[in-house]
Amino acid sequence: MDDTLTGGQRATLRALCDTIVPRIERTADPHGFWARRATDLGIERYVEGYLATLRPAGRAGMQALLDGLAMQDFAGAPSDLSREQILTNTALGSSAAGAGIGGLRSLILMFFYGASDSVTGLNPNWTQLGYPGPHTVPAKVPKALTPLVPAGDLELTADACIVGSGAGGAVIAAELARRGLSVVVLEAGGYYTETDFTQRELDAYRELYWRQGPNASADGNVIVTAGATLGGGTVVNWTNCVRTPDSVRREWAQEFGLRGVDGPEFDAHIEAVSIRIGANGDCSDLNRGQERLVAACDELGWKHHCTIRNADPATYSPQTAGYLGFGDQRGSKRSADKTWLADAAQFGAKILARTTARRVLVEGGRAAGVEATYADPATGAAAAVTVRAPRVIVAAGALESPALLLRSGIGGPAVGKYLRLHPCPAVVAMQAGDMKAWWGVPHAMICDQFAEPPNGYGFLIEGTHYSPALGAAATPWTSGRAHKELMAESRRGVTTIGLLRDHGYGRVSLDRAGEVRVNYAVTDDVDVRNFRLTLEAQVRLAHATGAAAIYVVAPGPPCWRFGDDLEAFIAQVQALPVGLGGVQPFSAHQMGSCRMGTDPQTSVANTNGELHDTPGVWIGDGSAFPSASGANPMITIMALARRTAAAIAPPERSGNGATA
Repeated sequence: MDDTLTGGQRATLRALCDTIVPRIERTADPHGFWARRATDLGIERYVEGYLATLRPAGRAGMQALLDGLAMQDFAGAPSDLSREQILTNTALGSSAAGAGIGGLRSLILMFFYGASDSVTGLNPNWTQLGYPGPHTVPAKVPKALTPLVPAGDLELTADACIVGSGAGGAVIAAELARRGLSVVVLEAGGYYTETDFTQRELDAYRELYWRQGPNASADGNVIVTAGATLGGGTVVNWTNCVRTPDSVRREWAQEFGLRGVDGPEFDAHIEAVSIRIGANGDCSDLNRGQERLVAACDELGWKHHCTIRNADPATYSPQTAGYLGFGDQRGSKRSADKTWLADAAQFGAKILARTTARRVLVEGGRAAGVEATYADPATGAAAAVTVRAPRVIVAAGALESPALLLRSGIGGPAVGKYLRLHPCPAVVAMQAGDMKAWWGVPHAMICDQFAEPPNGYGFLIEGTHYSPALGAAATPWTSGRAHKELMAESRRGVTTIGLLRDHGYGRVSLDRAGEVRVNYAVTDDVDVRNFRLTLEAQVRLAHATGAAAIYVVAPGPPCWRFGDDLEAFIAQVQALPVGLGGVQPFSAHQMGSCRMGTDPQTSVANTNGELHDTPGVWIGDGSAFPSASGANPMITIMALARRTAAAIAPPERSGNGATA
């Protein structure tokens, strides 16, 4: 870290930090919130430490941006207003500069509102936000799994190698191992359980998330979040068990040739996975904000329902459920590591964490195994791992699965195309009092009034996880003062997202280093129209909660206050562009980038999940979806994976386990 930045770059970064989060003079400041600058908490050191973890190209881009600001004497500007104007002018100068400034601003805000003191474990800003911080300490319980740790370069032989351990890969691992196949599971992330979960947001991003948390797409149009740990996204998701909509099932069967997904055969898969993960409706307590949303839905006559969740009632607690996105410290969440991976291990599967697949091996036109690299950042240990297997299941998620196929030169022309993201706009309804949004599960209710319109492309309205760091980064920044004013009142907010079933699509490609590059823009006519309808519905729902003010998460931000013309506000909001510089959507669901279908030109795998061009390689995650599911995808991923497992190996086969 010491040589990440030059002295001049550090001086510019310090000035940037205090421009984004400045000292504001206020007579009444009982918590010191208004007087506190970013550098008072050493945020510049956090940012520099993060920059040190970036790949060289990304780090060089940020350094160049700091150099560009230094050339304008940013640190020597006479006032905060002057520095804010320099930032505005620089961002307007080029899209790359605008994206870079936005990225640094988000980092500064996330660290200022998320970093915790090493002594108290708290952040001094949380008092102003009404956020209690960690509720309990990690439980000291044994871990159920014992991943294999290479002592040096390692070669394994197995019947099947599964790349990825999330909702899809874990199910296939369990099903194949149960049928007697020897199985090796490779997971790029580490292995963390309730004994590791601190209920601190930044710890979770660093340990459990893809690229250490929310990331902007390469074009800056959408913020993408994905899990990256043993158990995948099931370890950090919000436990929504939403079954595949009937209209989607019919579309996949009739238009894409997935036989049986529209009938009782797929019903059986959905039922089986729901039972295994303990899906139930007994662990969905409403917090204050969601009580308001339920009442608002009733007032408007809109349909809504209690969320079915994969939580164990015996260990569930609403006091800790609000921290689910940081890992479930109670161990109530029936995530893949506690269910399917445990089943796979019981039947002899070998599991490797911190092992990144680099290439699928192909011999004679067929799957022959996987080349991977094991690396432990804590110890510095590294090893080459080769798994020789005639069956390779690619289940690394809809971002990394196409990247693996592209690096391997297999999959055909559709690899990486047709990426769906369920782009979500966010709307905040400000109430009269403290909503204590950190209490209870993020999604205890879902409004499905608009889920299945005649064209099959609708949206859900759902609540959100309370995350002070991400919330601060997402809150529109127009000036240091204005942002602090919004954050000072954030405890009064009730936030919803509109989960849009996207008709259009984006793409996953490789950058020069062979790593994932995401591009996605909401330009499809159906999606643009629905995005505007989603915003309108969220605003009307917010208004029905009795909100004193409403704002959309977009530059400005556009704001309605009690007494204003609601229809004029809706028209103003709907006129905003979608993406960078406008309403920037969020995505926690990635699908479709290695989709199944009958046409090798427009799909990667056949209707059972096997690659058109490479027998023995199968797709086993959400990237196999022919189109967006239009619902939180975990149950659909698991059910499709179970269906694919049956195609890979019919029941009643015997085997002797993987060998080294």
